[in-house]
Amino acid sequence: MFSSWRGIIGIVHPTLRPGSNEELIRMLPDGIGVLSLHVNITRGTPDEFLQMKAAYEKELDLLKEAGCDVIHPSGAPPFMVHGRDGEARIIDEWEKRYGVPMFTSGQNHVNALKALGAKSIVGATYFPEKTNEVFSTYFKDAGFNVKAMAGVDVAFNKVQELSGETVYAHIKKAFLKAGGADAIYMLGSGWRTLHIIEMLEQDLGVPVIHPVPARVWEFQKRLHINESIPGYGHLVETMPALNL
Repeated sequence: MFSSWRGIIGIVHPTLRPGSNEELIRMLPDGIGVLSLHVNITRGTPDEFLQMKAAYEKELDLLKEAGCDVIHPSGAPPFMVHGRDGEARIIDEWEKRYGVPMFTSGQNHVNALKALGAKSIVGATYFPEKTNEVFSTYFKDAGFNVKAMAGVDVAFNKVQELSGETVYAHIKKAFLKAGGADAIYMLGSGWRTLHIIEMLEQDLGVPVIHPVPARVWEFQKRLHINESIPGYGHLVETMPALNL
């Protein structure tokens, strides 16, 4: 308990890819305990995402038994493929079954965008066009004007090898081509791009919602913590209110 005196969070990561968990732990304020488990998504296709519910539930059982205060079934696509309503039904079912507050990555990203007052977004992903259409529909159903959802052409198991500079150029090109938006949205925790967040915000003049800082922000809010974190974008530097 000496390491988790402000609360314990549980995360079920969608893949065995390292990176995002280390970034999360480094960014979190002291006193928050982190329990991390994984499912093993390998292909990154809609049909695989649709089959993952039981795999997540196996790990949720363990996190419930461990006494987590908040649980985050991570990975946007595995839940976005069910649509906003389908995703909400899954989380409602799990919260009743396990008795622990939960949120998905998609719900987290919507919460973050709304907290910053964004109405329109340009999205960047590492998925193909057909899958990006699913993501666009998800955010449209959440009330956003999706001006683009632009995918980088990269294999699902090679995303972590993309340089930040490559991702920066991809996002900047998509943003300018779309005529701008209220915010930039980066879907997926696979890429290692924390270092480009502030650069994008400075150069394009809008906030960037990146999965890692976004979950740090919501975990803090769920645990009633409000510690500003400079260097990773407007969201965690200003810590706006979470409105559920």
